Amino acid sequence: MFELPHLNSSILKERRKELRQNSTEAECILWRYLKNSRLGFKFNRQFGIENYIVDFCCRSLKVIIEVDGPIHKQEDIAEHDQIRSDVLKNFGYKIVRFTNDEVLNNADLVLKKIKAEILSPPSLGGGEARPFSCGEKG
Repeated sequence: MFELPHLNSSILKERRKELRQNSTEAECILWRYLKNSRLGFKFNRQFGIENYIVDFCCRSLKVIIEVDGPIHKQEDIAEHDQIRSDVLKNFGYKIVRFTNDEVLNNADLVLKKIKAEILSPPSLGGGEARPFSCGEKG
């Protein structure tokens, strides 16, 4: 049905570590809710899938959560995001996107939407789709 992607390539290890150490404020806030299986499922942050690094990934549910800053509104970045989303969907992942502002200004609503995605049955084709330290490793 779906190809099996290469996960957490050693080639991207340093970049993933750098992204975790320089997370945006919005990523840090959302991570506080996702870490340690607080929503009932394990999430990884800055997780590698093929040549891409996603903000948060629940491997067991094949759900990716992305938190996008203003740069993602630029045409070339938006095009890259679409290509990336298409590749990840081909691996069976559902992509859920939020803006930094949504997380910063309405984290409760973001969490409700994430819970709805977690509880919704999986689809066959996937779904649609940083200099701030969280003060922790991993």
